[in-house]
Amino acid sequence: MTNQTREWVKSSYSGADNGNCVEIAFGEAAVPVRDSKRAGEGPVVAFGREAFGRFLDSVRTA
Repeated sequence: MTNQTREWVKSSYSGADNGNCVEIAFGEAAVPVRDSKRAGEGPVVAFGREAFGRFLDSVRTA
């Protein structure tokens, strides 16, 4: 699945201007993450599902 054909979602905590957001996509073995300002042209970092879950847990408790 390419960067453009994934269904990307933003956090409900993202502002209304949609300027400085991180987007993620689901439905794969990995969770790809990208910067919304460069959607479709910037780099994508992919986390394994378990690693992404640990990352979210650590952010929530920081």
